[in-house]
Amino acid sequence: MSALKQQKQEAAAALVAASDLPAGGAWIAEARKDALARLKQMGLPSRRDEYWKFTRPDSLLAPLEEAQVFKAKEPPVFSEIDRLKLVFVDGVLDLDQSDDLSAENLEIETLQAAGDKDIHWAKSLYGVLETRGQTPVERPLATLNTALAGEGVLIRATGPIARPICLTYRRGETGVDAMVHHVIRVEKDASLTLLEHGPAADRFSQVMEIDVADQATFHHVRTQGRDHERRGVAHLFARTGTGSTLKSFTLTANGRLTRNEYVVDILGDEAHVTVSGAAVGDGDFHQDDTVFITHDAVNCESRQVFKKVLRNGATGVFQGKILVKAGAQKTDGYQISQGLMLDDESQFLAKPELEIYADDVACSHGSTVGAIDETALFYLTSRGIPRAEAQDMLVLAFLAEALEEISDETLRTEVFSRLEGWIERHSA
Repeated sequence: MSALKQQKQEAAAALVAASDLPAGGAWIAEARKDALARLKQMGLPSRRDEYWKFTRPDSLLAPLEEAQVFKAKEPPVFSEIDRLKLVFVDGVLDLDQSDDLSAENLEIETLQAAGDKDIHWAKSLYGVLETRGQTPVERPLATLNTALAGEGVLIRATGPIARPICLTYRRGETGVDAMVHHVIRVEKDASLTLLEHGPAADRFSQVMEIDVADQATFHHVRTQGRDHERRGVAHLFARTGTGSTLKSFTLTANGRLTRNEYVVDILGDEAHVTVSGAAVGDGDFHQDDTVFITHDAVNCESRQVFKKVLRNGATGVFQGKILVKAGAQKTDGYQISQGLMLDDESQFLAKPELEIYADDVACSHGSTVGAIDETALFYLTSRGIPRAEAQDMLVLAFLAEALEEISDETLRTEVFSRLEGWIERHSA
């Protein structure tokens, strides 16, 4: 055993020894104990790990640093959209502030309530997709969440769901280190849209395990930001069936450290997967999108579209991989990551990858970084548009490709308006 591996395992063992497992029935207790055992074996992440070389994991594990709560000057995101609202305060579901959980074709239950039952549909998913997502790259912070998260919701759609479900995260106090774990199952021919927003806690760990069955559709739109001093890591593990659709978009604005990991297994033929995001950072800002999409079926499509605008020393990271297994013929895999630097102090770090074992595929990836197009800027200013306003227009145009991945026009307009407001507040 290498010295680094031993050091990582010792750190994991010390963390486990200082932690208590949440209470729960037999099936969820077994899953949590299994996660602890796996965590001890793999150890905690290190900067020397390949997929952590651009991002420091220590602030996600070190003693908590309090993050100031900033007062929002505008209504909450998605507040004007007809939705079913689930409210978490300091990482704990508040049923009094949430809507009635009962709806046609929809089952919603708290993780704690489901864990107390002997038999539950989530037994075949909780920790299962996370475990599958540990190969070929270990993701110990997700395993830690599976072991220790005591809060979350289990959502099962058995048919088309008319209203989006909105997970709203609010902060009531400072000094909160929150963990939530959600499990979502979209049954055959069903459809579900999930929205997320809010700062959640000083430090926030989230895992979402998603099972999209044959001919099912799952749309996910998430905004992260407001409280600039917060830190957080979010994992999305998903598998898709035949003819299914999964689309996930994340807007990140503000936050000292935000890492979003996506692990998607395309297991059914003719499935469509899109993972996309836009990030805007100013100053002490570090945002990391790490994506791993595996094609293991025929005639499937995947898209990764990420755009980042950075200024005043902000850092953006993109690590994306498309793995096409043998037999996954007629795969169409597309990946693009681009950084727009508004000064010389910011940086965009990218690691795009393709690994292909089939011969009838169309896969491409590209990654670019650059500054504002001075020719376009001159063209706009020469027509009487102030330079700062012209720069904002070009920034929004740069980010537009990522926002176009949001299928619903109403949601896309809502996210665009919040992005536009951020850019105006941070305009040069």
